[in-house]
Amino acid sequence: MRILVVEDELTSRELLKVILEPYGSIDTVPDGVEAIKAYNMALTKEPYDLVCLDIMLPKMDGQQVLKGIRKIEGDKGILGPEAVKILMISALGDFENVTEAFSSQCTSYITKPIDADKIVAELRSLELI
Repeated sequence: MRILVVEDELTSRELLKVILEPYGSIDTVPDGVEAIKAYNMALTKEPYDLVCLDIMLPKMDGQQVLKGIRKIEGDKGILGPEAVKILMISALGDFENVTEAFSSQCTSYITKPIDADKIVAELRSLELI
């Protein structure tokens, strides 16, 4: 499995990397602009299976990244099961942010603090492991 972790906070980024390493190869980026670049580059060779995406990011927030990825997929005809699974992992658990993420087609949403058991359970739920 190929995984992209988009997290600006170094400790959280490293923790996610440790949790996810047993399940695949991981790329990490610290902001939304780099996330879109990494996603586009991966499409040309080996697309990501999972994007773990924070909302509060510099340069471009996670909601914008989510919409950007789904637009790229739509433009390229990548739909349904072919679309990347996007797991939002954010400190923002309010109704407005969760609703916006799901209306923009995130696959799943977990609130911080980062919990390895919750993440692994979500990977199982998404049938990635």
